[in-house]
Amino acid sequence: MTQRSVVHATFVVERTYTATPARTFAAWADPKLKALWFPAAEEAGYEFDFREGGREYSKGRDSEGGALYVFAVDYREIVPNERIVYAYYMDMDDVRISVSVATIEFHKHGAGTRMVVTEMGAFLDGHDTVGQREHGTNWLIDRLGESLNEVPATA
Repeated sequence: MTQRSVVHATFVVERTYTATPARTFAAWADPKLKALWFPAAEEAGYEFDFREGGREYSKGRDSEGGALYVFAVDYREIVPNERIVYAYYMDMDDVRISVSVATIEFHKHGAGTRMVVTEMGAFLDGHDTVGQREHGTNWLIDRLGESLNEVPATA
């Protein structure tokens, strides 16, 4: 019999960008802009329906071609340029590794944005940890910042 466990944890990641809240929000909402920083957005079979009740779904192998990961999001609340709330699960090789709720907040900060990502997760059976997830989130949010610096402002 498999030993079952769950670890509940919350973490917060903050970044300040020179881009406006509207432009930073657009990097999450516009599929072309999201593909600049979110690697799964380039994969075959990627789904992106950014609206309340909409879904985002990706399935792909890690960078070394090993484990097959599924990332499945249900958007619960979207307040343009202010907040995104979504619930999601992650699977690794057909094993559920976590279920989380994430909130992305966009705050005006001078001429730019202070973005706050808060994730509350249930990390299942030792397959994933809060440290691994926080590390991955930091990596993604850094890529978002790089994309905001590389693409000319339109919002």
